[in-house]
Amino acid sequence: MKKADVVELFTIFRENNPKPQTELRYSSVFELLVSVVLSAQATDVSVNKATNKLYPIANTPEAILALGEAGLKDYIKTIGLYNTKARNVIKLCHDLVEKHGSEVPNNRKDLEALAGVGRKTANVVLNTAFGQLTMAVDTHIFRVGNRLGLAPGKNVVEVEKKLLKAIPDEFMLDAHHWLILHGRYTCLARKPKCMECAVEQLCPFKDKIMG
Repeated sequence: MKKADVVELFTIFRENNPKPQTELRYSSVFELLVSVVLSAQATDVSVNKATNKLYPIANTPEAILALGEAGLKDYIKTIGLYNTKARNVIKLCHDLVEKHGSEVPNNRKDLEALAGVGRKTANVVLNTAFGQLTMAVDTHIFRVGNRLGLAPGKNVVEVEKKLLKAIPDEFMLDAHHWLILHGRYTCLARKPKCMECAVEQLCPFKDKIMG
C-alpha cells in the first residue's frame, strides 16, 4: 500500500473512532496484564465476564496469590485453557511481588519473562498501559494487514515489523485498536462486510463480498 493510501486509511479510522479503546475491562495496569493473559484463545467478552467477579475480590498480585491456584480457577473456569492460565497468573503474580515490587514492568524484556506473557501480550500492555508505539498482532490484525496490503506477511512477527514500518507515528498509538476492531467487526474471516467497510475503496482484497 502506498504511503498516501496508508495516511488516508488511518485518517478514516481516526475520523470514525477518534479514541479507540480495548474491549477488555480494567482499572489498573495489573488488571490489564491479567486480562490480556486470560484472553489468549478466548474472547474479550468471556474474560470480562470472569474478571467482573474476580477483580472486586482480588485485583493485586498479593490478593490473587492469597486466593491460590484453586481459588483463582473458581473465577476463571468459564475461560478456555483456564487450568494453564491459572497456573501462569499465580506464577506471574509471584514474580511481580518478588522481582518487581508488585509493579508491572514497562519494558519488553521483563514483561516477556513473566509466565503466560508472550510478545503479543507484552505489546498490548506496552501500548495500552504505557503509551509505547508497539503493535500487537493477533489473528484479526494478521488478516487485516494482509488483506489491505498494508503489511503482507507469512507470520505475525513479519506482519508486526511491516506495520511498524508502514504506519506513520501520528497514528501508531491507536493503530492496534483500529486494526483489531476493524478485523473483529468488519473485515471478518469468512464473510467480510465489504459493503459496510469505510476503507473498501483502499482495499485490494480480491475476494470482496459486495452483495
